[in-house]
Amino acid sequence: MPETRTESKVPGAREASRGEQGASAGSGHTHIADGVVAKIAGMAAREIGGVHAMGGGKARAVGAMRDAMTGGSDGSVTRGVSVEVGERQAAVDIDLVVEYGISIQDLAGSVRRNVTTAVERMTGLEVTEINIRVDDIHLPDESDESEGADTSAPRVR
Repeated sequence: MPETRTESKVPGAREASRGEQGASAGSGHTHIADGVVAKIAGMAAREIGGVHAMGGGKARAVGAMRDAMTGGSDGSVTRGVSVEVGERQAAVDIDLVVEYGISIQDLAGSVRRNVTTAVERMTGLEVTEINIRVDDIHLPDESDESEGADTSAPRVR
């Protein structure tokens, strides 16, 4: 009778690597780049309702110009996110613009939970801290930067 082997699924492999702390003989080493963790954190933060934009005013303006010139939006995923990644841990800093009327403390808690879950699930790294800086509040009657400057009167009646 032929011998059958089963491959371990990703969650099982992650659990084994956490328990052994990378001490398994001959298994190799996995390095996760800072940019990968930043993309995961940026996507997870954007999933939370009440997050209008990411990054400070200058970062958003420079990013919009860069996206317009290159025709891409890859940089916008990590805009407003900086990370520090070690062998087993990661720390994340996020700059947010929130929608007016949203509880900033509740929003920050939701962002922290979602980012922590996403980063730990996808990378196996322990998230030690997530620092959130709220740079601005988006008011309902404010136009986005891409719209015209004069919005005082409607153009069409």
